[in-house]
Amino acid sequence: MSRFLLLSGLLWLGLVSLSAQNVNNTFRSKMTFPGQTLANIWGYTADGKEYALVGARNGMVIIDITDPDNPVQIVQIPGPSNLWKEIKTYSHYAYIVSEGGWGVQIVDLSNLPSPNLAYHSYYGDGAINNQLQRAHALHVDTLAGFLYAHGGNLFSGGPVILNLNPDPYNPTYAGKFNQLGYVHDGYVDNDTLYGAHIYTGIFSIVDVTDKNNPVVLATQQTPNSFTHNTWPTADKKTVFTTDETNNSFLAAYDISDPSDIKFLDKIQSNPGSGSMVHNTYIHNNFAVTSWYRDGFTIVDVTRPANLVQVGNYDTYGPSGGGSSGCWGVYPYFPSGTIIASNINTPGTSDGELYIITPNYVRACWIEGTVTDASTGSLLSGAQVTVLGSNPLTQEVSAPNGQYKMGQLQSGAVIVRVSLAGYQTAEIPVQLVNGQLTLLDVALFPFGGVTVDGYVYEYGSTNPVAGATVCLYGAEQFYCTTADTAGYFQINDVLPGIYDVAASGEGVGMTMQHRQVFAVSSALTLELYPDHRRGEGKLPQAGVELMAAPNPFSGSFRLSYRFSAHPSDIRVFNSLGALVGQLRITDQEGVTELGENWAPGVYFVAIGGQTALKLIKM
Repeated sequence: MSRFLLLSGLLWLGLVSLSAQNVNNTFRSKMTFPGQTLANIWGYTADGKEYALVGARNGMVIIDITDPDNPVQIVQIPGPSNLWKEIKTYSHYAYIVSEGGWGVQIVDLSNLPSPNLAYHSYYGDGAINNQLQRAHALHVDTLAGFLYAHGGNLFSGGPVILNLNPDPYNPTYAGKFNQLGYVHDGYVDNDTLYGAHIYTGIFSIVDVTDKNNPVVLATQQTPNSFTHNTWPTADKKTVFTTDETNNSFLAAYDISDPSDIKFLDKIQSNPGSGSMVHNTYIHNNFAVTSWYRDGFTIVDVTRPANLVQVGNYDTYGPSGGGSSGCWGVYPYFPSGTIIASNINTPGTSDGELYIITPNYVRACWIEGTVTDASTGSLLSGAQVTVLGSNPLTQEVSAPNGQYKMGQLQSGAVIVRVSLAGYQTAEIPVQLVNGQLTLLDVALFPFGGVTVDGYVYEYGSTNPVAGATVCLYGAEQFYCTTADTAGYFQINDVLPGIYDVAASGEGVGMTMQHRQVFAVSSALTLELYPDHRRGEGKLPQAGVELMAAPNPFSGSFRLSYRFSAHPSDIRVFNSLGALVGQLRITDQEGVTELGENWAPGVYFVAIGGQTALKLIKM
């Protein structure tokens, strides 16, 4: 017998202004259901049309959302008057379960967009004839053709397994899984069940090839020990779980070897708010997750050991803990449209369906290892922070010295790494969406080391008496003068990375870049008559450059002399951006640069080759 019931008093709201906190999601429309709360939702696509299947209190509502700005309700299929509704599809059928009874409802969707749809309820056959009254959730193994009804009145709440292959409209009982008791929800694919055991706080991996004798492959505790749902990645190497408690997490586990499951990472939608997670779904390496009072989030799970939130939409308003707000979210429409269900509008019993267009953007990941620059030992507990990030991007290095973090925003940033007893390091980094930035950091301890050695003329053993030797660091610099034997000594040097510059009047100069002084060190410096670098390469044949003072606080004076044709001089900052250029027309001269430049490191280039490095303090 085919019947349909139209929902009266349905309200529709068009495009409205968005909250500033909604990221990478665009509001399209909203539908309100007076007097009916909403539970979970699903989607169905046929003949180029997209339909929202909405679990309302009085039965499943079918809405044409092909035009997301103008959704149209088609029909409401009557069901038990109950808050809990769960819906899945197989072929052109929708399957509905509720804790309010009516067994498993089956709706033939093939006649859409007509509201005249055939439907009936299945209560069991064979060994469970007329015994299946209710279930909390369900999932369909679309590859194998079996339905799993979880958390029902049979088998201590273990899944009842129904065969859909002979006739999806008339399932037949195939078996059960009750070895681990109650299963609140679960995902099944190709005869493998990923069960969520909410009351024991674990997820299970179960081989259900033999429907009468399933085999438990593994179990694993979840962070808040109240496992609500599970969803694996397409390659089945990672599974994601949610715990339906306040201050809970979306968590990731490596399940590539079920005998050795590894926890990878966990993330919260709004850390510190106490918000409660509900359902997560994996789509193209994004986890789209409902978070009750926080609406829903989009997390990039491409690197499951480094989860990064890249989008969100707050459907509810009030924040904090509790199970009011967004129940479910569905991200699998071919158009990309997302639908999300609110149990009710705050202060009413009116459910809401949000229709959203997402913008899926990959994260920028930063990963590396923090070590002691003096000993090379791994450092645990180092605070790694992207300065100025909002929300704040930060992480603490693990016992193995490793840290993993990321953010949505790309561009040039400063990463600060700090740990008690060590000098804080700040490193410029260029972040790119979809790319991993590897940043290993060696922290230098506080203290003092000695840097000494000898200064000679290039190619000889002639000492340079009175030579000036300077160490230029990121924040410190030291200078001294060599004695008559060319010997110099600088004590109490703060450990770090320095550029070493030396010069002698009438002899020449040299510069050795990025010398690491983690312990006391001895140097041998050779002064070159016609260039400043200490690597044994001329910046360019027939070119002389000198800069003074260096480091500098205002501007620096650049002297140049070309023995052949003049060439333009260009200056770049540490990120490679051009900050200055000299159009040289004469062969010899003096000019000034840098008066308005920010403190930092700059490189002077002639042609395509760096000739000089300058530091502005």
